Amino acid sequence: MIKKEVFIGFIVGLLANAIGFIIAILIFGSGENIVTAYRQSLAQGFFSKLVSMGALLNLVVFFMFIKQRRDYRARGVIMATIVVTIATFLLNYN
Repeated sequence: MIKKEVFIGFIVGLLANAIGFIIAILIFGSGENIVTAYRQSLAQGFFSKLVSMGALLNLVVFFMFIKQRRDYRARGVIMATIVVTIATFLLNYN
């Protein structure tokens, strides 16, 4: 049961980060489609900044789970944030 709750939080954290990333691209992108803006962010070196802005949505989800006393789901959101951080680091510095 606990593993299921952490897994749900992990998936919600990944989805929230992806949605936040897309919102950041739409707000700060240069008006092109999402794929072009993604490629430009990698080429110009501001990909990690967009991912960081996308992770702000995880903060909202995390505190929502804490307020609902769903601590294991909140733990899953933290785990998703850590995984995205490591993946972003590896993408930027390889």
